[in-house]
Amino acid sequence: MYTVLRPATPIDLPLRHLRYRVRTWGQPQAGVPPLVLLHGWMDVGASYQFVVDAFSADFYRGRHIIAPDWRGFGHSLPPAPCDHYSFADYLGDLDALLDHYAPDGQAVDLVGHSMGGNVAMLYAGARPARIHRLVNLEGFGLPATRPQQAPGRMGQWLDELQQLRAGAIQLKTYDSAQDVAARLRKTNRRLDADKALWLAHEWAAPDAQGRWAILGDAAHKVVNPQLFRVDEVLAHYAAITAPVLALEASDDSLGQWWKDRFDLAEYHARLQSVPRCEIGRIEDAGHMLHHDQPQQVARRIEDFCRA
Repeated sequence: MYTVLRPATPIDLPLRHLRYRVRTWGQPQAGVPPLVLLHGWMDVGASYQFVVDAFSADFYRGRHIIAPDWRGFGHSLPPAPCDHYSFADYLGDLDALLDHYAPDGQAVDLVGHSMGGNVAMLYAGARPARIHRLVNLEGFGLPATRPQQAPGRMGQWLDELQQLRAGAIQLKTYDSAQDVAARLRKTNRRLDADKALWLAHEWAAPDAQGRWAILGDAAHKVVNPQLFRVDEVLAHYAAITAPVLALEASDDSLGQWWKDRFDLAEYHARLQSVPRCEIGRIEDAGHMLHHDQPQQVARRIEDFCRA
């Protein structure tokens, strides 16, 4: 199994009536923004361990690093079953998290992957003074929608709530941690076996029947009842005052997911609304670029946050 070079300190933080699991490295440094790492959908804060291990000694020594498990993921599970999650709640949780770790309006350096990147971009527009620098790791957003789709989307949401109540929407379980690791490697061909096995113990745990269950709430699989409104997103982008580094992987995840519905050209066009935005590329990497090339990602974060 992968050997962690810089162990995190996990704590359970009361946050907006939830118990939030937060991993931290280092201690607060006067005059240095905390570095906050936001994971993606069906992931956990521990996913950043390889990047933290890849930071240079000087950068790591001078930083307080914070990686939460989002609500409903990892060890931040609600005390009672939930039937859906509102995207706006992630921004509310992030705001409360920063009030705790960066009080009095202190600005932070923010890194978000995938869903976490989308949260980071919207939050940076809503709270521009709280962000010193922002690194977006493949937080592309979604294909544009039309108002005429709203009734169908709401109907789909209602249908899926019924399916969730009936037990038709569930997360898969596995026989062992090794099977979880194999599943991770099937999704990501570049993930080394030792890293996959380490992640498996952070991503899943034995349930009451001895099966390895994903540490996440099945309600996350229920569709969002609200449409993705590009005009609103671009208004958030335009309100960002911090410099932004948008890193994307060489594999072109967008082309694989959405085909002709949403591509990199459209994503790059949206980024033109960000007042100060640099686009970068991580070679030999897929969507989980912080797993595939943690050294490359760590260097880009370091260089950008130090600039």
